[in-house]
Amino acid sequence: MTDAIASPTARIAETDPLETKPMTNTPVETGAKRKLKADLIVIGGGSGGLSAAAGAAMLGLNVILYEKAEMGGDCLNYGCVPSKALLTTAKYAQTARESAKYGVSVSAPTVDWDLVKAHVQKAIDTIAPVDSQERFEGLGVTVIREHASFADPKTVVSATTEATARRIIVSTGSTAFIPPIPGLEETPYITNETVFSMPEQPKHLIVLGGGPIGMEMAQAFHRLGTEVTVIEMGRAMARADADHAKIAVDAIREEGVTILEGHKAVKVSGTTGAISVDTESEDGTLTVTGTHILVAVGRRAMLDGLDLEAGKVNFDRRGIQVGDKLRSVSNPRVWALGDIAGQGQFTHLAGWHASVFTRRALFKQGSKASDLPLPSVTYVAPEVAQVGLTEAEAREQYGDSVTTSSFPFHENDRAIAEGKTLGEAKLVIRKGKILGASVVGDGAGDIIQIVGYGMSNKLGVQSLTNFISPYPTRAEVVKRAASAHFTPTVFGKASRTLVGLLQRIP
Repeated sequence: MTDAIASPTARIAETDPLETKPMTNTPVETGAKRKLKADLIVIGGGSGGLSAAAGAAMLGLNVILYEKAEMGGDCLNYGCVPSKALLTTAKYAQTARESAKYGVSVSAPTVDWDLVKAHVQKAIDTIAPVDSQERFEGLGVTVIREHASFADPKTVVSATTEATARRIIVSTGSTAFIPPIPGLEETPYITNETVFSMPEQPKHLIVLGGGPIGMEMAQAFHRLGTEVTVIEMGRAMARADADHAKIAVDAIREEGVTILEGHKAVKVSGTTGAISVDTESEDGTLTVTGTHILVAVGRRAMLDGLDLEAGKVNFDRRGIQVGDKLRSVSNPRVWALGDIAGQGQFTHLAGWHASVFTRRALFKQGSKASDLPLPSVTYVAPEVAQVGLTEAEAREQYGDSVTTSSFPFHENDRAIAEGKTLGEAKLVIRKGKILGASVVGDGAGDIIQIVGYGMSNKLGVQSLTNFISPYPTRAEVVKRAASAHFTPTVFGKASRTLVGLLQRIP
């Protein structure tokens, strides 16, 4: 999905050997292929590519966009949108099961998989026009629905075109990584690209991988009535704050999902309806059987078929090699945005990359990819949200100078009123500076944005105490966590002595 491009402010001079006047995108008929010239070529119609293309087109530049698959990329069609739609249906099923706690009795939920899929598709279809070919052509973008690759450092070719531009963006995203587990390639498996269109709901889903995608799908399918077993080689939700990950993982286990941490899958076999996974752990070997297997062990950059060597574009397994300015280290004409830039795999990061490109390349500002802290959310229940450094990362970097300040949801009045008291907000602090934060609990993804705003604007932890939080809201936990950091000072011996002296003043 496209993101708004932030309006630039001060213009910062930057030497650009490719700078010329805007070109006219006029096709020149030569031989079998159309020859095109433009200001910008974008390869990939996902979040980063679409945002950059839209921004450039609205600024009057001539843009060519190549997309061989669905407009909107992975996020719209196979990732963020369908997964959140599925999680919503699962939430309603779980609400029905838990309603008796609130004095409401309902029958046990039944799930119609076809209607669940229809809800997921409706969400995609509703958002799709924003990312559609028709919209972008209306903006003046030349949209070519063909596979594109480099012919040389300044030329991109497809089945019917040969195009040149002063700048080329590669924003092809990522796809599910399929690990080299013996037997997996010969066994029918599911990825995020196929899980939402399965003809039947699985009876027992085996999930390889305990990261965000694996855990979200595990909980969602279990809430919809599927038996689920997660196989994770390390710690589930390993990138999240360890304390908060444990709260979420324990809650998912309590709902009935089997989560095998420290188990390495060493062999996969079977057919749809009868899948077996052999695992090894410190406790020995274990065979897990189920009806379907979802592979969610990570993602790899989509470099296939780009012919980057011909374009003199250096790359490695993470993606195209770029600096903090997102420009290719080997071909200054080329930029990489989103997953392909190897700096993180989030739709909102791709949108920010598009903003960095627009500011740097078009307005000559000094923006960098690392200018803002990167938030992330795992949309399990309870949600786990993170921005900046985790406590462990901060202590590894700064040692004992790091402190934390927390506030639990079970002391938040809104959480108490709604019966959702599991979780807490944790701030990671050093010398009054916010290094990071983690929130686990209902609405964590919304709550974390308060801290993200503060960090992005270089505000100290004190700023998080200096606003009026409406009562009762969950987001008040951020203010209370920040206030707790100052409690020993504000109410300490020195403060009590000072107040005592001040009381003597008439």
